[in-house]
Amino acid sequence: MLLTLVLFYLLLTIAIGLWAAKRVKNTSDFAVAGRHLPLVMIVTTTFATWFGSETVLGIPAKFVQGGLGAVVEDPFGAGSCLILVGMFFAAKLYRMSLLTISDYYRERYGRAVEVVCSIIIILSYLGWVSAQVTALGLVFNLLSGGAISVPLGMILGTASILAYTLFGGMWSVAVTDFIQMIILVGGLAIIAFFAADQAGGADKVIALASSKDLFRFLPEPSFTDILFFIAAAITMMLGSIPQQDVFQRVMSAKDVNAATKGPVIGGLCYILFAFVPMFLVTSALIIMPEQATRLIEEDPQKVLPTLVLEHMPFVMQVLFFGALLSALKSTASATLLAPSVTFVENVWRQFFPRQGDREELRTMRLAVLVFSILVCAYAIASEGTPIYDMVSGAYQVPLVGAFVPLLAGLYWKRATTQGAIFSIVLGLLTWLLFLATPAGEAFPAQLAGVLMSALGMLLGSLGPQALRNRHGSHHALRGLDSGLKA
Repeated sequence: MLLTLVLFYLLLTIAIGLWAAKRVKNTSDFAVAGRHLPLVMIVTTTFATWFGSETVLGIPAKFVQGGLGAVVEDPFGAGSCLILVGMFFAAKLYRMSLLTISDYYRERYGRAVEVVCSIIIILSYLGWVSAQVTALGLVFNLLSGGAISVPLGMILGTASILAYTLFGGMWSVAVTDFIQMIILVGGLAIIAFFAADQAGGADKVIALASSKDLFRFLPEPSFTDILFFIAAAITMMLGSIPQQDVFQRVMSAKDVNAATKGPVIGGLCYILFAFVPMFLVTSALIIMPEQATRLIEEDPQKVLPTLVLEHMPFVMQVLFFGALLSALKSTASATLLAPSVTFVENVWRQFFPRQGDREELRTMRLAVLVFSILVCAYAIASEGTPIYDMVSGAYQVPLVGAFVPLLAGLYWKRATTQGAIFSIVLGLLTWLLFLATPAGEAFPAQLAGVLMSALGMLLGSLGPQALRNRHGSHHALRGLDSGLKA
């Protein structure tokens, strides 16, 4: 019965998404909803996109193992990313009327930087979307009592998201996100109240978390621990900024007010509401202590679903899995769309620059289909990798390769194309070097990468200018000397 209701919910969201697809007439409608979304929908779509599998399953698993300090990357870093986007990036980018974030790299630095940054951004989505697909496979497996294998569940989940994203693009994503956020917030809030009652009161849950030192946020006062804490914090905080899904929400706004306020409100809501799954998994330690302890050792991602399936009434099960599917589908649909649009607009057009709008729209839809197949295959191949790790690893690539050129381009007038190239190359090479050697155990690879990326921007931009100035001064002195002799 529960599986039937879940399938009915999936079909209902597909129907809503296909209804919203009627508004798609051109590539602008497909990519950025024609820039018509009001503030409330920018808030809901940013919140719903961020609130995915890692928030419902990954964050609680990390929290119950290591406390708040273990989840600095997400939700704290991830939510802070949206706040920073709204405060410092949204207005500048919105006024440029671009279709993708990679369009900015072309306008500021040229074609070569555009293509390289596009590839970096596209690759980063493999891990994030795969995490949502992995969670969908887990949900189908649990609901069917093992009758549906995890890989088959991944395929079914991918197909359900693809059904409306393929046709409706950003319009379908925004409309379904709006509905799914209501179900997500309402469902998890009701379950939290019910779990608190089963545990003997919210105060007992909080007291247990405090006794286990789960509220400890700051790292041990050692140089290495502080470095890795900072590296974890900036991975999503800064690495998520040069991402197409964030940019699409900014550019989909109907005005600059919605574009700037929407991400800030969405980010604050995300950080606050991410505590609900953490509260639920802590309550499981009281409601089913032995079972929860065993699951934490085996697979902590199953604690929350097991709590709901085995210790809550049917209505709560419907609410939980409806909320979980809302979280997964909203994130997955957005992250399937973003890299596909980037590929067509910023990579494919290098080879086919004279496509008409109808042909480009068809190509975008084909790209969504192909990327969906690749993501599903990658998720199946990565089965067994923790969801939280899949998401956090995905953001290290744009952090070390694309963040500094974006920031410098917007706020430093002396940033040059050569500086951007130096920044990308030095950042990526340093990151890879630290990952592949023992150096990464002493100093976090992503922090080393972003620092060297900043150094590359400085050297690449100021170095040639300093040489030209020195060369010009040398010629001027020679000319003055010749004049004196004459």
